[in-house]
Amino acid sequence: MSQIKNKTLLILILSFSIFALFTAYFIQYVLGHMPCNLCLIERIPYILTIIIIVTIFIFKKYEKIYLALLSIIFISTTLLSFYHFGIEQGFFKESLVCDLTSLGNNLTAKDILNELKEQTISCKDVTFKILGLSLATINTIISLILSIIVTKIFYNYEKNK
Repeated sequence: MSQIKNKTLLILILSFSIFALFTAYFIQYVLGHMPCNLCLIERIPYILTIIIIVTIFIFKKYEKIYLALLSIIFISTTLLSFYHFGIEQGFFKESLVCDLTSLGNNLTAKDILNELKEQTISCKDVTFKILGLSLATINTIISLILSIIVTKIFYNYEKNK
């Protein structure tokens, strides 16, 4: 019975990951809200999650290793999202990931013109909210919940085998 529950949880996590990516791209390309660099980086764990869970379902080998990897991914995502939330709230300063324009002491004139053409979005600017919460805040909460769920599945793996 627990095996069915674990499979159901993984299907729900897979579905949510697909939904999260779809929503991010919808907000970006349909609604026109440009993401900052951290927002773009925060999409990577969901892409990795989709790949890993599909791999679990296809090969049915090394499931415990994949679950450990998913736990690490979601714990890392929680920390990254919290860092992004902290930048938005002013708890942390923007890093080089957020402010790529500060990298360039050695920029050529062409590089400077290309940077001016691109609209860089600051990580501290919230351009889209859902129920008054920024996407970084929502991602922090959801990533924390998912990291707890996946870690619990990992630790109970031997019992459910």
